[in-house]
Amino acid sequence: MTPRIEVHLEAEDLRSALQGDVRVGFSARPFELPPKWFYDERGCDLFDRITRLPEYYPTRTERQILAEMAPQIMAASEADTLVELGSGTSEKTRILLDAMVAADRLTGIVAFDVSEYAIRQATAALAADYKRAEVVGIVGDFDRHLDFLPTTGRRMVAFLGSTLGNLNPLQRKRFLAELAARLAPGDTLLLGTDLIKEPARLEAAYDDSAGVTAAFNRNVLAVVNRELGADFDLATFEHCARWDAEATLMQMSLRSLHDQRVWIANLELTVELAAGETIRTEISTKFSRPVVEAELASAGLSLMGWWTDPAGDFAISLAMA
Repeated sequence: MTPRIEVHLEAEDLRSALQGDVRVGFSARPFELPPKWFYDERGCDLFDRITRLPEYYPTRTERQILAEMAPQIMAASEADTLVELGSGTSEKTRILLDAMVAADRLTGIVAFDVSEYAIRQATAALAADYKRAEVVGIVGDFDRHLDFLPTTGRRMVAFLGSTLGNLNPLQRKRFLAELAARLAPGDTLLLGTDLIKEPARLEAAYDDSAGVTAAFNRNVLAVVNRELGADFDLATFEHCARWDAEATLMQMSLRSLHDQRVWIANLELTVELAAGETIRTEISTKFSRPVVEAELASAGLSLMGWWTDPAGDFAISLAMA
């Protein structure tokens, strides 16, 4: 069956959103750029390399939990349609799809991502491998385009990779409430969350010895250079990753190695950075079960399943409206 592709985010929409984020991010201190702009073609390749590094445990641990618990997860959800937000290649969700096929339940697959290239590649592969399922690809931003999610079937919405942790508390509250409002009776949310652990392991995961994460972090400046005509010199920024115990989050930033002035031509904007000044590029909140349960409950979602690896590094939770 040929996949259906819906594009709600054109190249010009992305450029306009980037312009807005860059203008806001450099309008007040501390400077900030949202992490979604890491993921151009080079950024996606670098992140794929990060997921395979020995220090970076989240991806392989989440995959391990899914591989062991997929039959239980699917039995609890009774879903026949899998919707993945931030789908990328949909590699991990194939574990869930295979469990749905084994239970003779799979009728629909929805892949949702900001990258049209990723959606077209992923949906073509999914349609070839799961021929009995209707495959839909949606190019959109989950901040703006959740209303375009298909409503047919008994859906399980998967939001994996601890992407929820990239949002601050107010953003998480709003996102979960908006998503819950779009779940029909019987629909479920499958959520991946990274758990609190010793700071040394966390900092190593975000500052690997091979320097791949550092290159990934600097790549956001390359995106701004290419798309907005900026003249950031990537070599003049140092990758920083630190644990904030009070907020229970990892924070990634780029630190200016000396006083410098950057011109962003498309915005006619000059950015002045002092030596040691930082641009925050990502937060990654680490959770505990009580916090996850409380945030789900605040959105009107009830926790009905919780699975972790033996070391308690990562959690997969299932919730229902």
